[in-house]
Amino acid sequence: MSALTVLVIRHAEKPNDPDNPNLGPGLTTQGTEDKHSLVIRGWQRAGTWAVLFGAGTAGQDFPKPNIVYAADPAQSSSQDGSHSKRPFETVSALCNRLHISPVTTYGSGDEARLVKEVLQLTGVVLICWEHKLIVKAILPALAGGQTLPNLPTKWDGGRFDVVLRFDRLQTGAQWSFRQLFPRLLAGDLDVPL
Repeated sequence: MSALTVLVIRHAEKPNDPDNPNLGPGLTTQGTEDKHSLVIRGWQRAGTWAVLFGAGTAGQDFPKPNIVYAADPAQSSSQDGSHSKRPFETVSALCNRLHISPVTTYGSGDEARLVKEVLQLTGVVLICWEHKLIVKAILPALAGGQTLPNLPTKWDGGRFDVVLRFDRLQTGAQWSFRQLFPRLLAGDLDVPL
């Protein structure tokens, strides 16, 4: 079977976010303050993603991924030169639960190569990335010129609660696309981007 499902999520909540100014500092898994890591609510969200995608109890909308991609935490961002660990941290608990290692071969600026590799796969793939690069580079590359209703062209900076789901039955087939809203944490919304 050559079916492919691609699930795209944004990394979890971050410090110094103008859309969410009261989230507190970024913290490592050891509790050390780190501006490149997730805030407490982000770590909570990472745990909810692990349950949603890793338990196999969320129904057909949220299947277990066979492979998980996260931006390389050691690569500098082309935007500001920083080393964001947030995509990697967001999927770490999920990958531990699934007994797989996240693929961190690609970083900021490598989105075209990432999507090219993903399009060759079958099964269920999850991609966790930075929201501006998701809409600027990943979504258009996945769509490949296909017009997909409700495909976002902008990601609200305050939204961390959306799953973008692409499905195709076989290589070369047209995509179907949906925005999903699992509403895992208090305050999560159920409205499209």
